[in-house]
Amino acid sequence: MDIPITTTEVLRWVGRHLAHYRWQVAGAIVALFIAAGAWLILGQGIKVAVDEGFIDNNPSILNTAVVAVLIICLIASIATYFRFYLMSLLGERISADIRNEVFAHLLTLPPSFFAKTRTGEVISRFTSDTTVLQTVIGSSVSMAVRSVVTFIGAVVLMAITSPILTLCVLLAVPGVLLPLRILAPRVRTYAKESQDKIADLGAHVDQALHEITTVQAFNAQSFEQQLFKQRVGHSLSAAKKRIHFRSQLIGAIMLVSLAAITTIAWIGARQVFADEMSMGELSAFLFYAVLAGGSVATISEVIGDVQRGVGASERLLQLLHTEPSIYSGTQPLLQDTRQPPTIRFEKVTFAYPENPVLFSELSLIINSGEKVALVGPSGAGKTSLFQLLLRFYQPQEGQIKIGSQSIEQVRLTDLRNTIAIVTQEPVIFATTVQENIAYGRPEASLAEIKKAAKAAYADDFIEQLELGYDTQLGERGVRLSGGQRQRIAIARAILANRPILLLDEATSALDARSEKMVQHALNRLMRGRTTIVIAHRLATVKHADRIVVMEKGSIKSSGTHTELLEHDALYREYAELQLLS
Repeated sequence: MDIPITTTEVLRWVGRHLAHYRWQVAGAIVALFIAAGAWLILGQGIKVAVDEGFIDNNPSILNTAVVAVLIICLIASIATYFRFYLMSLLGERISADIRNEVFAHLLTLPPSFFAKTRTGEVISRFTSDTTVLQTVIGSSVSMAVRSVVTFIGAVVLMAITSPILTLCVLLAVPGVLLPLRILAPRVRTYAKESQDKIADLGAHVDQALHEITTVQAFNAQSFEQQLFKQRVGHSLSAAKKRIHFRSQLIGAIMLVSLAAITTIAWIGARQVFADEMSMGELSAFLFYAVLAGGSVATISEVIGDVQRGVGASERLLQLLHTEPSIYSGTQPLLQDTRQPPTIRFEKVTFAYPENPVLFSELSLIINSGEKVALVGPSGAGKTSLFQLLLRFYQPQEGQIKIGSQSIEQVRLTDLRNTIAIVTQEPVIFATTVQENIAYGRPEASLAEIKKAAKAAYADDFIEQLELGYDTQLGERGVRLSGGQRQRIAIARAILANRPILLLDEATSALDARSEKMVQHALNRLMRGRTTIVIAHRLATVKHADRIVVMEKGSIKSSGTHTELLEHDALYREYAELQLLS
């Protein structure tokens, strides 16, 4: 995911999201200008209060000036409220939009992407980076813009009050910009590095907690803790560098700003002594100088946040710029509703990324309504056929057809809507029983869900759960036994009611009684469907119309169980070692 991203791309991307809320942005800008203008006008109130109130000993004007100052403060406070509210809400909305955009894109990426990218790192980019961006848009950018407007307004009013002192201020500006020029790029670099280290930390936590049973079974808690401590140390080291250069930036700008204000105050005092300007004008000038200096100090503080935001945006854009390796076709899948489709693998050559070739010109036909069992040792390529059929991966040569159509030309949604799959390790989501079964058909009624559960012999144990079909199953279905999880997955496939059925030894996790019940359910489910089964049990292959024996990515033989036992030595050996054991 190390795709180079420029600052221009980041600004265009953020700007595109901001454009959706142009009226809210406009309202925030208006509020910002009103607040900044009010604070700038306040300087004139100070000038009148000093010159015409204190110096001229006129209590009436002093009272009027004080009331005016209070009114200005009220206006500035109300405008500040609207600016802060609108910008904070804007940050939340854009953060939500970006999360939706990134998540939607992640769902289009094939399993090959997640096979080489740690989930914890992706989650970190998805959560912490969007939070950083939310803070920058909702707070830091607003403060920076307000400070720039205040600085420009203060300089203009200073120039009107005293051109000579303003010239002195402008001479100090390069001294402020120099630290920004030198240190800000380093802040950005280390901000991105810090976010990368946090992502690495998140990936380790995700892995350790996901495999907590293995960690504890091998008493590896101390080992995992040491690895975590190392990653925390790396994260802290990167954060120290970022904080070091950001602190240098703030300190350098404050030093230059305070030195400039002190020098300007000294020059202004000498002008007052020489009757070249009034005490009120000097007071107003110093007020503007303090506003300008404070604005520069604020900019120096938020520049670090902005750089972190740019770094976070780069990481998010890298995710969004990751191209899916599988693209959807454009043709609808033409189905004959009277009969299930034929599946053809025609001279398919395939290798996983950076791995040797698995299939070389493999050809296989599964006829309409046929039940084909795939058998063979681990690594023979049985599961890979499923992944190619579902277009999780793309063959390097050859083609796969459903009916007369190449699946590369067919819309992905159409293709996958024709296939139901039950894996050896069933996937259970941390939702209710009802939602798990209805995952492939969210619009299904409760009656249909219960009918599917009964067909999978799952209804009895579901009804015994504390809330029945509304029971939360917990992370990865930890509240269920392996056999119960398998029956939930089978009920899901039954409810999906699709013409192609892929079974990755769907009865392997069941006890003998449950296996018999579910086998009956699967036999009913397979009727009228084209079915491919990865088989490890004798009961499975005996019910198949045809058995395909695979080894090292190639098809060695095919036939019925009886035929292969008589004529195929490899199958006979495999049956004796595994199917009959």
